[in-house]
Amino acid sequence: MNDQTANYDEPWKEALSEYFEAFLNFFFINIYQLIDWTKPPQSLDKELQQIITSSETSTRIADKLYQVWLLDQQEIWILIHVEVQSQYETEFAQRMYIYNYRGFDLYHKPVVSLAILGDERLYWRPNVYNYAIGGCRVSFEFPIVKLLDYESQWDILQLNTNPFAVIVMAHLKTKATTTNPQQREQWKWSLIRGLYDRGKTKQEIVKLFQIIDKMMTLPKQLQQSLNEKIQRFEEERTMPLLSNMEEMAMERGKEIGKEIGKEIGALQKSHDALITVLIARFSQIPSEMQYKITQISDLSVLEESLKLAATVNSLDDFSQFLQALNP
Repeated sequence: MNDQTANYDEPWKEALSEYFEAFLNFFFINIYQLIDWTKPPQSLDKELQQIITSSETSTRIADKLYQVWLLDQQEIWILIHVEVQSQYETEFAQRMYIYNYRGFDLYHKPVVSLAILGDERLYWRPNVYNYAIGGCRVSFEFPIVKLLDYESQWDILQLNTNPFAVIVMAHLKTKATTTNPQQREQWKWSLIRGLYDRGKTKQEIVKLFQIIDKMMTLPKQLQQSLNEKIQRFEEERTMPLLSNMEEMAMERGKEIGKEIGKEIGALQKSHDALITVLIARFSQIPSEMQYKITQISDLSVLEESLKLAATVNSLDDFSQFLQALNP
């Protein structure tokens, strides 16, 4: 087992979406205390994508963007990035700066940038980007949290009821067991059992279980062994809280269904766009051609088809292209 088998990004993004208020309360208390929590924060996924695609660093994805209101009624945006591997050491601070100024430039909103550093390099703590040329100086500072610092606070984490306490524990133990799947299975079991003792509702326990389960990936045999432990543990309790294996499978099925639904929606939009371009260029197209277009199920092929539709010389040429796709 190597570090590539762990899943950090998806669980962290789920946790940020589910527990934004708890996130700030746990990691950035100074910012948490400035916010008027009577006004629900708004997740800004579309704006985040615009910031990313407008930036030269478009292949690098920040995690979450929220709109909040401060106690003084000021509206600000909070941009959160979780850096797990620290692949871009020399450019990380610059990347934070670019996302920050692009957010302000595009929407003219004050942007607070926050970073969680989940890597294994103790002394890598980038929190400032600056340059100065000919009397002109730019300096950008942003708050960071280093997850490694929590290793010395394990006893405190075990007593903390904030959901990010157990998420940090799962992250640290996932990192620590990169080459030891048996030890990871033991820690995963310990953390899952500990969910029962944190005073959470059934719904909260199930959600945290799912986050831990996705992050602390295990080989199939060890995962099966863990599932059996969970089942036995629940059978021994008079009031089990965790959902059983079938219920968790149903939840995962719902997630997969949503993903498939999104993909189907994207395909439909691409089909419609391709047909619209062809009609705009050639007035009308045969119904057989429309049918063949709707049978294309690969988004990358649809993208190439759309480019061709905008430049092709005739419908016959485009028909030959479709025939090659579906001989």
